[in-house]
Amino acid sequence: MNLEQAVMQIIVGAGNARSLAMEAIDIAQSGDIQKAKVKLEEANEKLNEAHNGQTALLTKEASGEGVEITLLLIHGQDHLMNAITVRDLADKFVGLYDKMRGN
Repeated sequence: MNLEQAVMQIIVGAGNARSLAMEAIDIAQSGDIQKAKVKLEEANEKLNEAHNGQTALLTKEASGEGVEITLLLIHGQDHLMNAITVRDLADKFVGLYDKMRGN
């Protein structure tokens, strides 16, 4: 996997994960906690895809091959960090909505 492919895997996976996590919050707010939890699982799957791209680059770096630091790579890492934060917060929101409904 080359640099651009790995970075695009990070960006796409992270972007999809963030969107799914935000969707989970909206669904939980409307009352469907089970569906919101499914969306969070989907978000986790997309984060795993993003992590696979990141792991490919880390493995390349650890094996002694240089990885060029580009604006695109920084953008991808930013997307990934942002998606992880949103997923973590969405998990808390879903839990709070669930608790508010007495579950």
